[in-house]
Amino acid sequence: MSLNTDRIRAYGDELYAALRGREAVEPLTDRDPEITIEDAYYVSMRLLERREADGERVIGKKIGVTSKAVQDMLDVRQPDFGYLTDRMLYGNGEALPISEQLVAPRAEGEIAFVLKHDLTGPGVSNAEVLRATDYVMPCFEIVDSRIRDWRIRIQDTVADNASCGLFVLGDSIVDPRDVDLVTAGMVVEKNGEVVSTGAGAAALGSPVNCVAWLANTLGAFGIPLKAGEVILSGSLVPLIPIAPGESMHLSIGGIGTAGCRFV
Repeated sequence: MSLNTDRIRAYGDELYAALRGREAVEPLTDRDPEITIEDAYYVSMRLLERREADGERVIGKKIGVTSKAVQDMLDVRQPDFGYLTDRMLYGNGEALPISEQLVAPRAEGEIAFVLKHDLTGPGVSNAEVLRATDYVMPCFEIVDSRIRDWRIRIQDTVADNASCGLFVLGDSIVDPRDVDLVTAGMVVEKNGEVVSTGAGAAALGSPVNCVAWLANTLGAFGIPLKAGEVILSGSLVPLIPIAPGESMHLSIGGIGTAGCRFV
């Protein structure tokens, strides 16, 4: 670590205030060029600590920046992870209050895993991921950056809870062994028009690879993926800017659909 504990706490508190106040902050990497990814994860843990103190409860985890399309868009070259809380979850077809809660939202389509057994890395294999998964679901993640103008390096997005905002789960559930998650195709519509397509292979070759990476990376911090948690496995399509009054819909071959609207 290059930052001391006081600096880590200060950045975590600043990002918490930005989250609650919908106020973007300057990139941490501009102010502390020596900040490491490890420092950034400790900042994110301080941000989570503040959210839990405010009554939020962790219900899952997410992996981000898995597809080449998103890596190219953000100029970030490795995955990251963040925490999902109960206040971030919305049901299929619900209205998401982005004008009240988010700063610069974008939507991405994903496959969500719901676990029936814990996964604790390191050393978690793809076969273990499949055995530990109860079912998969179609999902929208609404990403958001509290870093001004999305001017992020990997340390900035990690510190900012992997740029996570809200997420929407579809109504259908499928056993992951009953569908080819590598070739499963996704079609995303915005306001009734097709805006992107993708497939499971876009996320590190397979969404299963993503969940294994997440379990093994978190294992280094002593954090398991827990039974009952929702795990977002990474976008299969480019990030799509959204605004109040718009709506989105996605379908994933062999898995199902999800939809949401923005207010």
